Amino acid sequence: MQGLEEQLTPEEIVEAQDIVRLRERPRGLRFFGLLNAGLLITALGIVAFKTPNHFALGGTSGLSIILSTLFPSLPVGAFMWFVNGILVTLGLVFLDRRTIGWTIYASFALSAFVTVLEILIPLARPMTGDTLLELVFAVSLPAAGSAIVFNIGASTGGTDILAMILRQRSSLEIGKALMVVDALIVCTAAAIYGPRTGLYCVLGLVAKAFVVDGVIEGVNTRKVCTVVCEHPQAVLEFLVHELHRTATIRDERGGFSGKPETVLVTVLTRREAARLRLFLGTLDKDAFVTMVNSSEILGRGFRGI
Repeated sequence: MQGLEEQLTPEEIVEAQDIVRLRERPRGLRFFGLLNAGLLITALGIVAFKTPNHFALGGTSGLSIILSTLFPSLPVGAFMWFVNGILVTLGLVFLDRRTIGWTIYASFALSAFVTVLEILIPLARPMTGDTLLELVFAVSLPAAGSAIVFNIGASTGGTDILAMILRQRSSLEIGKALMVVDALIVCTAAAIYGPRTGLYCVLGLVAKAFVVDGVIEGVNTRKVCTVVCEHPQAVLEFLVHELHRTATIRDERGGFSGKPETVLVTVLTRREAARLRLFLGTLDKDAFVTMVNSSEILGRGFRGI
C-alpha cells in the first residue's frame, strides 16, 4: 500500500513546511502578554485577599505581609520591592544573567502590580466576613496566575531565584528547602496573628500546590486522537489544510477482518478535536475514533521540551 505521505504534492509539502515554521516562530508579544496577565492576577490575589486577612502563605508575598504588620508605616508592596530587590541582587551575584532575565522582570513587575493595586483598591479590612471564602480566592487567584506564568516557561520571581541558587550551589533538595521556608513564614504568621489565622495559612499552603497543578493540567489538556476510517487521505488533508496540524500515519491490520487499515494519530486542542469529530461525522459515519486527554504534550507545535 502506498503511504499517504508519498501522495503529497510538492506544493503540499512546502505548505506543511510553512506551517511548521509558523508554529515554531517565537511569539514574543503573546509571551509578554501572558506573563503580565499571570503576574497581574497574582497581584490581585495578594492585595484583595491575602493582605487584608493576613494570609501569609509563604514566598515573598507572605514575608512582606508579616513585615508590613511589624512595620505598619509601609505597605506590603513596598516590602515586596525590598525583598525582591535582595533576591535579585543575590541572583545577579551567583547566577548567570541570561538565566534569570525574565525572573528579574517578573520579580519587579509583580511588586509594581501590587503597589498599583494597593493604590487603586485600598483595603483596610477583608471585603467579606467569610474567612474561608476569602481564603479560596487568596489561594486560587495567585495559583491561577502562577500557573499561567509557569505554563509559558517563566516564573513569578521571588523565591524562584533562591531555588536557582540552591540548585547550582548546593546539593540541598530545593522542594524541601522552599517548603521549610514557607513553613517558617506560616509559623511566624500563627505567632503574630493567632492560631485561627495560622491554621488558615496552613490550609492555604497545602491547597496552593494542588490548585497550581490542577490549573496547569487544565490549561495544557490536549486530545490524542486515533482515527481509523475508509478515507484517511481526506482526514489528513482536513488536518493539514483546515486545522494546520499533522498526523503520524501507521499501516495496520484489522484484528477481526484481517484487512489492511491506515491509522492516523494526531494531537489536537479541545476545539480542534470537536471540529475533527464533526468532519468525520459527515465523511464516514463508520469511522472508529478514540480521543484521550493528555496534559503533557511536548514537542513541535506544542510546549518546548
